[in-house]
Amino acid sequence: MLKITDLKVNYGGIEAVKSISFEVQEKSIVTLIGANGAGKSTTLRAISGLVKQRSGKIEFLGDDITGKDAHFIVSKGITMVPEGRRIFPDMTVLENLKIGAYLRKDDLTEDIKWVFDLFPRLKERSWQLGGTLSGGEQQMLAVARALMSRPKLMMMDEPSLGLAPLVVRDIFAIIKEINKQGVTILLIEQNANMALHVADVGYVMETGRITMSGPGKELLASPTVKAAYLGS
Repeated sequence: MLKITDLKVNYGGIEAVKSISFEVQEKSIVTLIGANGAGKSTTLRAISGLVKQRSGKIEFLGDDITGKDAHFIVSKGITMVPEGRRIFPDMTVLENLKIGAYLRKDDLTEDIKWVFDLFPRLKERSWQLGGTLSGGEQQMLAVARALMSRPKLMMMDEPSLGLAPLVVRDIFAIIKEINKQGVTILLIEQNANMALHVADVGYVMETGRITMSGPGKELLASPTVKAAYLGS
């Protein structure tokens, strides 16, 4: 579904992503794990058109989307759930959801019902302002808002950041359910244990390069990954 070839991205004079290549298969969950500053978020931002690559190629469903604008990439079927949620705090839950469908011209009724079935707590709070929700509820809203564009590929940047362990468990259960319903997921996570448990394939990034890759379960069992990212 997604193919990245020799991607390089600079921030000023710093090479944040150093010629990485990887693939995401349709209907899979793929995770990028690594320390802060490894280049994970920059990679997602380049794919989504928020930063321009220095060189390399990004293909989605066989089409070259390298260097395209963010709104074009959303229209092709890629959405991102950004780090820090970035919901609109002064808008209601329902208004936030409708913003997620801003490129669509069709009826949203069925999709709103779908995301409310996935997130019953949001249905209960549909007329509540986004800024009054708990951190976990805001993360659910950010995911639900991204789903409103009917994405083929959803990219998620640190969805568990700052959340209590029980809420993290709920978020990962929702990620698995969304994937079961046919949405391909590219996930960035510092919680490597949770990410590798749900991922079909994992990539380890260090200082802008991919240093390891393999099935999620194999990386979980790797002594190198255990020592660096799993605290054992």
